[in-house]
Amino acid sequence: MQAQDVKNVFCMKGGQGESSYLKNSKAQLRNLQMMLYALEETLDTIPIPPRGPGKLLLLTAADLGCSCGRNSHVVADAIVQHMTKLCRASVSTAATATAYPEFCFYFSDLPSNDFNTLFSLLPPHAASSGDGSGRRYFAAAVPGSFHDRLFPERSIDVLDEVADTRSPAYNKGKVFVQGSSEETGAAFRRQFQSDMARFLRCRAAELKPGGAMFLVFVGCPSSAGPTDQGRSFNLLGTMFEESWRDLVDEGLIDGGSMDSFNIPSYAAMLEEFREAVDADGSFAVNRLEHVMGSRLAVDDDPHDRRVVGRRVANNQRSIFGPLVEAHISRALADKLFVRMERRTRELADELGDEMGSTSTSCARFHSSDDIYITVY
Repeated sequence: MQAQDVKNVFCMKGGQGESSYLKNSKAQLRNLQMMLYALEETLDTIPIPPRGPGKLLLLTAADLGCSCGRNSHVVADAIVQHMTKLCRASVSTAATATAYPEFCFYFSDLPSNDFNTLFSLLPPHAASSGDGSGRRYFAAAVPGSFHDRLFPERSIDVLDEVADTRSPAYNKGKVFVQGSSEETGAAFRRQFQSDMARFLRCRAAELKPGGAMFLVFVGCPSSAGPTDQGRSFNLLGTMFEESWRDLVDEGLIDGGSMDSFNIPSYAAMLEEFREAVDADGSFAVNRLEHVMGSRLAVDDDPHDRRVVGRRVANNQRSIFGPLVEAHISRALADKLFVRMERRTRELADELGDEMGSTSTSCARFHSSDDIYITVY
């Protein structure tokens, strides 16, 4: 699959069905809730501009990679509530009438993201609710890749060689970087560095001086190498790849279809974050931290193998399903995830132990323009 094709389809699975991201993002929500304190610490660094009598303050925020579930709404509400508290604390008692700022919140993801589901879950705006309840921000969608520019300059306050058969990094017989050759791991690492550099350049242009950005993504322990993404990824990657091989062995797809498919995911080490930031030169690292997140949500019955198998398969399909369907068709994707569910049942106990937590990486950066960024 070409890079442009991946950009067109690599979003979370939309809708409200059993394998949708909406129904399979509880673990992500718990991880997010664990780190809201750090988001608030980042917001505390934003200077509140002075305003004259009767003048309202407009604040602009964006969620890059919002997906199509309720988690992005949690982020928006947290930002609005905390910034409102900061604004009220910054004015005199006589000016409390103008202490409530107005917010514009941008939800951004790839054009194929299910924005319809995302916006259908939004409560009505407070100004339209009649009793003053509801959301306190104006919402808009911004389709596009966050590796490209998405917004005008200074407008935001808060913010493929592995498929080349001629390359030594060709990831034959595998679909993840986990457990691949050193050449493949090095190729994924170079891609991470390139993507991170583009991301930082774009955000540096868009953020206002004094603005802030908060990111959440998966990391791995510093002791790991590029092809060792951690025990949880090893288990999931093994089951996923064996499910692909089942389709090949059964004659449903040929080996080339598997060889040409690669999950564009890379859990970077803390040192790799620092190297990417230093190489870009726009920001300096203030804080770097590794955080352990929450378990995969199998709360229904963690000891029922059928429940665990179904939940893990649905979770993986909610994330990678659109990519698989675009590569081999929806009908074959159905067969692949059925096989993954069966394999998960066999490893249900091991998964319960090893997937008790996921890894994230945390850093706080600043630039010469006093733009503060917190990355998780």
